[in-house]
Amino acid sequence: QVQLVESGGGLVQPGGSLRLSCAASGNIVSINTGRWFRQAPGKQRELIAVITSGGRTNYADSGKGRFTISRDNAKNMVYLQMNNLKPDDTAVYSCSATVTLYGSSRILGPYWGEGTQVTVSS
Repeated sequence: QVQLVESGGGLVQPGGSLRLSCAASGNIVSINTGRWFRQAPGKQRELIAVITSGGRTNYADSGKGRFTISRDNAKNMVYLQMNNLKPDDTAVYSCSATVTLYGSSRILGPYWGEGTQVTVSS
C-alpha cells in the first residue's frame, strides 16, 4: 500500500524559511510526478509546485521566486523549500504523487498525504 507522509511544518516568523518533506513508501520503484498543494481555512486547495520525473518544475505565481520543489529519487522523497514566508502562506501543505511500483510498468495514483500545518506569524 502506497503511503505519503509529509513533515517539516511548524510555526515560523514572517521572512523565515521551512523545508517540507514528503516521503513515499510501499513497494515503490519511483515517484513519477510530485506535487505540493496547500489549503488555507475557508479557501480552496491550491497547487503550489510540480516536479516531473525528468526534474522539470513549475510553480504557482504565489510561490515563484520563494519556493523550490526538488526530489531525491533514491529515497523516494519530494521536498518543498519555502523562503521569505508570509502570513498568507499559512495553510495545511500536502503532497501528492504518481508512482511506479515494483513488478509493474504502470503509473499509479495520485496518492495523497495527510498534510502538515505551516503557520507564519509573529
